[in-house]
Amino acid sequence: MTTPADSPDVEDALPTDTAPAGPPDADAPPAEAPPRKRRRTWLRVLAAVVSLALLAGAGVSWYLYKRLDGNIRTDTSTAHELMRVQAERPPVLPEATTAENILLLGSDNRGGGNGKYGQDSGTQRSDTAILLHLAADRKSATAVSLPRDLMVEIPSCRRADGSMTSPQFAQFNWAFEFGGAACTIRTVEKATGIRVDHHLVVDFNGFTKMVDAVGGVEVCVPHPVHDRDAHLDLAAGRQLLHGEQALGYVRARKGIGDGSDTQRMDRQQQFLASLVQKVDSTGVLLNPAALYPLLSAATSSLTADEGLDSLAELYELAQSLRKTPTDQVRFLTVPRRPYTADPNRDELVQPAAAELFTALREDGQVTVEQDTHAGSGSTRPGAGTSSATPAASPTPSGGAAGASSSYRGTTADSDVCGGSGD
Repeated sequence: MTTPADSPDVEDALPTDTAPAGPPDADAPPAEAPPRKRRRTWLRVLAAVVSLALLAGAGVSWYLYKRLDGNIRTDTSTAHELMRVQAERPPVLPEATTAENILLLGSDNRGGGNGKYGQDSGTQRSDTAILLHLAADRKSATAVSLPRDLMVEIPSCRRADGSMTSPQFAQFNWAFEFGGAACTIRTVEKATGIRVDHHLVVDFNGFTKMVDAVGGVEVCVPHPVHDRDAHLDLAAGRQLLHGEQALGYVRARKGIGDGSDTQRMDRQQQFLASLVQKVDSTGVLLNPAALYPLLSAATSSLTADEGLDSLAELYELAQSLRKTPTDQVRFLTVPRRPYTADPNRDELVQPAAAELFTALREDGQVTVEQDTHAGSGSTRPGAGTSSATPAASPTPSGGAAGASSSYRGTTADSDVCGGSGD
C-alpha cells in the first residue's frame, strides 16, 4: 500500500506547459509572432504599396495620355466639305488593301504665334505639301513633294465665309488660301487621280519644337548661308540645326542656291530624311523620357482629319510604319519643269508625272535613284528637264501591285555629305 510519503510530488506530476497562470512579468520580452504570420503581414504591406504605386502610375499615364490626345485639333470642316463633293473624288481603295495616302501640309499661317515669320494677312497658304504613300505591306513608303508654284487646275472651293471660288488654272498653293485643306485635297486628287485617305497640317511652331525634342537634326550645308529674311547664318559643312535654324533652313529661298522652290523642296526632303534617321537611330520611340517631348511637340502642332485625330490612331500608324525599313522611306519631287508661260512657275512633265501617279494609285513599286545634286546649289532645271526623271520605260512590278517607275530622289538613310560624320 502506498503511503503519502511514497506518492510522487504533485508539482512534478503537472505538465511543464500547463503551469498555473500568474501575474505577467513586466520585465519579460513580448512573445514574437510566428514566422508565417510575419510573412503574410509583410506581403500585405508590399501588395498595398505596389497597388498604390501602380494606381499612381496609371493616373499619371492617363493624365499624360489625355493631355497629348487633347492637343490634336480635329478638322471637321474639311470632312464636311469633302462629303459634299464625294461624287467628284477618286474612288475609295478596296477594303482588302491597307495601302494609305496621307497629305502632309505645312501651314504658312502667320497667326497663332507664328507672326515673327512674316506679317499676318489673315490668310494662309500651304508652304509645304507632301503626298505620302504607304504601301499595303508597309515594306516601303514614298513621299512626293508638290511644288507650291506648280500650275494646276483648282476646282470651285468653299471659302471660310461660305462663298464659292471659280474653277481656275493657278499655282498650287493658292488652293489652301482659297479653301484650306479641303480645297488642297481636291486639287491634289484632281491632278493625280489618287484618293487622299487622311491629311495632317503642321504649323511652324510645332516644327521647331519637334526638332528641339530630338536634340536637333544634322544637315549638310554645301556653301555658307547668310539669309536675313530666314534668320539664317550658317557655315559650310555639317551643321546640327535646332528649332529656329531648322525652320529657316527648310524655308529659305533667297540665300541658298539659285533661290528656286525646287531646291527648297530638295532641302525639305533631305531634312525630313535626316529627322527620320535621327528618331530611328537614337531609339526615341523606345525611350519614354525622349518620346514624350516629341509627342507633345507633334500633337500640339497638328490639325488632323477624324481618322488621325487621336493619339491611339497616330500610334497605330507609327507602329505600322515601324515595319518599313529606313532605306525604303523614299523622298522625291513630282516630275516638273519651268512653266512655259512663266519660268517662275512650274508645270508637270508628262507622261512622267502620270506614270508616277499610276504607280502610287495602284500601289506599285517606285524606285528612287540617289540624286547626288540635290541641295548642292545646282541651277534650276532648264526647259525640258525635270527634278525627278523617270526611267525611260517603266515596267510592271513582279507583285500584284501595278506599275513600277524609277526616279531621282533621296531615302531616309541617305547621307548627302558623304561619310559618317561626327
